[in-house]
Amino acid sequence: MSRTITILGATGSVGRSTLDLIGRDPNGYEIVALTARKDIDGLIELAGRFKPRQAVIGDETHFGRLREALAGTGVEAVSGEQAIIDAAGAGADWTMAAIVGTAGLKPVMRALEGGGTLALANKEALVSAGDLMTEAATRHGATILPVDSEHNAIFQCFDHARPQGVRRIILTASGGPFRDWALDEMRVATPEQAVAHPNWAMGAKISVDSATLMNKGLELIEAARLFPVRPEQIEIVVHPQSVIHSLVDYIDGSVLAQLGAPDMRVPIAYALAWPARMATPCAALDLVALSRLDFQAPDPERFPALALARAALEQGGAKPAILNAANEIAVASFLEKRIAFLDIAALVGAVLDRYDPPAPSSIDEVLEIDREARGRATELQGTYAL
Repeated sequence: MSRTITILGATGSVGRSTLDLIGRDPNGYEIVALTARKDIDGLIELAGRFKPRQAVIGDETHFGRLREALAGTGVEAVSGEQAIIDAAGAGADWTMAAIVGTAGLKPVMRALEGGGTLALANKEALVSAGDLMTEAATRHGATILPVDSEHNAIFQCFDHARPQGVRRIILTASGGPFRDWALDEMRVATPEQAVAHPNWAMGAKISVDSATLMNKGLELIEAARLFPVRPEQIEIVVHPQSVIHSLVDYIDGSVLAQLGAPDMRVPIAYALAWPARMATPCAALDLVALSRLDFQAPDPERFPALALARAALEQGGAKPAILNAANEIAVASFLEKRIAFLDIAALVGAVLDRYDPPAPSSIDEVLEIDREARGRATELQGTYAL
């Protein structure tokens, strides 16, 4: 029997990489739904190629064009944000959650309520609503499989049956484009320099997060939600080659690592085939050609985002959601050249200091905290204006 699949955020890089793998074994999968928020051209193209039962566009102004393009194909055209949430709950065996930002929160929760397998590529969901998500997964018997290369690596190396044997989780960071820059150089870094990641082809926002190392801070919070370890058991090291994706250190002195080329199809394939493995077109790792692997500790003075994230994790409650929301506003302000690069962390820290609501008990409360934190970050950005 073919496995039923829904891809939330089908037109982005993770969604397309997932479909690339599915397309290599079309008889093994039946696609229930493909969704996109605004990329109507991409959704029409993918729906035409992969023939899902349903294609969903979040922006309702594109519905007419979607319906016209898919007429006679057997693919149902649907539109609206609620339709994306409904698609997430349509009962697929396996759902890829690749919607960027807090827009993915409600669809992710609906997918978990269906009790299937959720492949999670959305950082914001676990950071902002991690406790709610893990509780929902437990309550409904759902399985969360991390797709981020770092957490997927940990998942592959972690002894889930005997977590008491784990001493440390070690998250690796590329260090981004500024890993060797002096602080004075970072003060005048431009958006163009920040998005020029040395190892990965990524969108502007995640590329800036890599440059500030906020991406590692968010991943620190994710790891604490996904794996039964204490925050102080999670460490971060800079590994410029991005070949070792993360490591697990055991109490007997053994350290297990997952290595691979920097290609997102590797962790996606692991989640797609789990608990088995599947062939991918990714190149085999050539250790001789690689010749060396380097590591260094991240500099807390040049990368203060790490301390902000660890403090948010330790304080808990609403703080991780505030961290994520304020960071999105700060990064957008930097990309629009309203604030300087080092002001990203300063602005996030200011919002965290000034806003301390009660812990959220529902997704609606998470979204309200997110909205308020964004508003406060927008107000405060004038303090750092160039």
